[in-house]
Amino acid sequence: MAPLPRLRVALLASFSVLLTVVLGFGLPALLNAAMRMLGLPETSVTECIVGLYLLFVLYVAMPRMPRGLVEVNGKAAFITGCDSGFGHALAKHLHKLGFTVFAGCLLKDKGGEGAKELEEFHSDRMKVVQLDVCSEEHVNRAVEYIKDNLEDSESGLWAVVNNAGVSTFGEVEFTSMDTYKQVSEVNLWGTIRVTKAVLPLIRRAKGRVVNMASMYGRMGNVMRSPYCVSKYGVEAFSDCLRYEMKAWGVKVSTIEPGNFIVATGILTREIVANTANKLWSEAPPQVQEDYGKAHFEQHMALMRSYCGSGQKEVAPVLDDITDAIVSKRPYTRYNPMEPHWWIRMMVMTHLPSAISDFLYF
Repeated sequence: MAPLPRLRVALLASFSVLLTVVLGFGLPALLNAAMRMLGLPETSVTECIVGLYLLFVLYVAMPRMPRGLVEVNGKAAFITGCDSGFGHALAKHLHKLGFTVFAGCLLKDKGGEGAKELEEFHSDRMKVVQLDVCSEEHVNRAVEYIKDNLEDSESGLWAVVNNAGVSTFGEVEFTSMDTYKQVSEVNLWGTIRVTKAVLPLIRRAKGRVVNMASMYGRMGNVMRSPYCVSKYGVEAFSDCLRYEMKAWGVKVSTIEPGNFIVATGILTREIVANTANKLWSEAPPQVQEDYGKAHFEQHMALMRSYCGSGQKEVAPVLDDITDAIVSKRPYTRYNPMEPHWWIRMMVMTHLPSAISDFLYF
C-alpha cells in the first residue's frame, strides 16, 4: 500500500480514538436505555458489554476453529491459471496433500516454464492441461480430458478453483472499451465458462467451487475500474451459484486476496511503464488536454509505488483455498489480506460512503 499523506494518517488515528471514546461512553448509555425498555435491571449492562466483547473475540477467532476435514484420498481438483502465481503454487500444494491435480496452463503448448515445472513431477496425480479460459473449445477439451482421467468418473470431480485472471490499471477516460472487455473476458467470463463446464462433475461429487475474486471485488479504487468491474462480477456470480448449489450439497467459496503484488510479481515497474505509454498514446486528444501530462504522471507514480508493496508469501492465500476445499464447513468468503486492508474494506462496505470517501479519497 502506498504511504498515506500525514494529514490522512492523523485523521485515521483521530477517527479511531473518537470511535473508542464514543463507544466507551455511548454504548453503556444505549444499553442502559435498552435494559429499561426491556424491564431488566441496569446492572446487566456490564454483563452485556462483556458478552458483546466475547462475541467479537469469537468472530475474530472463528477462522481458526476446527470444523472437520474431508478425506483427501482419491479426490481430484481442477485449477485454472497454473502457469505462475497462486495457481502454480496451489497445484504443488494440493498435490503434496494427496489430491490428483488437473493444472490448467495457458502456455503449456508453448513450452511455458510453469507448465514444464509441473510436468517434471512425473506423477500420476499431477496432470497438466492446455487451457485458455477464454476459449470454449479449450475448456470443453480440458473437461473431456478430466473425465477420461478421473480415478472414478462416477464419483465426479471434488473441486474446481477458478484462479486464472489478469490485472490492469488506468483511469476511466484513459481506458479503452477493449481493455474492459479483455479483463472481464478472463476474470469473469472465464470463471463462468469453466464453472458451467465442470458443474455436472462437481454436483456428482457434492464438491467445491472456489472462485478467486479480490478485495477489489468488495470495494472500488482509483485507477482500477476494469479490474474492479470484473471482480465485482465474480462476487455476484459466486453468490448466485452458492444459493443454487445448496440443494445439491455443493459448497461455493470466494477468495478475496489483498495486496500480494510482491509475492506474485503481477505488477512490475516495467509493466507500469509499458501500460502508461499505451494509456497515454491511445487516449483521445481531448482527454490528454483536459487531464494534462502532470496529472497523468502523478497517477503513474502512484502505481509504481505499489510495485514493491504487499505480502511476500502466497501462503495465506493457499491456506484459505485449501480450507475451502477440505473443510467440512467452508466459509463463504475468505479475506487473506493485511490488517490495514481488512479495516479499509470493512469501513468501505459497512460505514456510510461519505465517511470512507473522506478517509481514503
